[in-house]
Amino acid sequence: MIILLTGGSGCGKSSYAEKIAVSIPGQRYYLAAMQPFGAGGAEKVARHRKMREGKGFETIERYRDYKSLCFPERGTALLECICNLTANEMFDENYNLLDPYEEVMKGIDNLEANCDNLIIITNDVGSDVQSGYSEETKAYVESIGRINREIAERADCVLELVAGIPILLKGEMPI
Repeated sequence: MIILLTGGSGCGKSSYAEKIAVSIPGQRYYLAAMQPFGAGGAEKVARHRKMREGKGFETIERYRDYKSLCFPERGTALLECICNLTANEMFDENYNLLDPYEEVMKGIDNLEANCDNLIIITNDVGSDVQSGYSEETKAYVESIGRINREIAERADCVLELVAGIPILLKGEMPI
């Protein structure tokens, strides 16, 4: 089963995704795609680690190449988040701009094949006026939008979080 959670920044996606994962018996994996740049990034990572404390997650910090990730046993994987993974796959080691779609979607295919439940967090992007953005930012927003559409099409359940309230867009409420 694939569950996709979307919404704006700070709307409660992570805590709701964790509630879903904890409600499912079995092994739990937390896939952390965010590279913690600077003090703000380190603070966010520390906050998320504290949120997961005692919930039975095995944390896997991996910034790219999800297509080759293997789990020791099947279970529920929570991917936090598509936006970070897309950004990480968007540039090569020399900071040349790449199209991240294939790499991200091959990673999603692999995760789906290797776990029983896949909970994916993403952000609502592209709703704002995009004039004035750099070409790289426009490409990033377009890539996330394309990836989000593909995952939403495949997903059994799609939820949008607004001020901590889950709004069902597709499927049935998981909890």
